[in-house]
Amino acid sequence: MRLGTVIGNIWATRKEEGLTGLKFLFVQLENPDGTAVDSPIIAADRVGAGLGDKVMITNGSAARFVMDDHDVPLDSVVIGIVDSIDVEKR
Repeated sequence: MRLGTVIGNIWATRKEEGLTGLKFLFVQLENPDGTAVDSPIIAADRVGAGLGDKVMITNGSAARFVMDDHDVPLDSVVIGIVDSIDVEKR
């Protein structure tokens, strides 16, 4: 899993049949301290995240199984909206 912030929306009226009904977001991946990691990614969202929300993302084969009845061609999916982060400094 990765951590990121939603920085935008993606609209695609024409897409693979299995992706119909999914919302897509631009997510900037981050370290726990909020510093950006890599370039923004596109992630499918079924939890209702919005612009500015801090989210948890899963990538790879785990993202394909977001739909109960079949796997879909996804690489990244939002799996949670973060309420708070507590990191112990050592």
